[in-house]
Amino acid sequence: MRIELLAFYGGPDQVMTVTSGLASVVGLGLIFWNKLMGALFRIVRAFRRSAMPAVTRNSKNPPADAV
Repeated sequence: MRIELLAFYGGPDQVMTVTSGLASVVGLGLIFWNKLMGALFRIVRAFRRSAMPAVTRNSKNPPADAV
């Protein structure tokens, strides 16, 4: 057996710490899911509003390119 292959071994002592950390991050995200999504949608709405030009149409004063 080649000794270099032992570097790829991930035993339970290494794997359990990584999965425990991931589970705590996922759990924290699930606890605050509603607040996270609310903040995300607020940010998206702010960018979408600023990107959309304000268009006001008036039937008495049509735009110059209207035929």
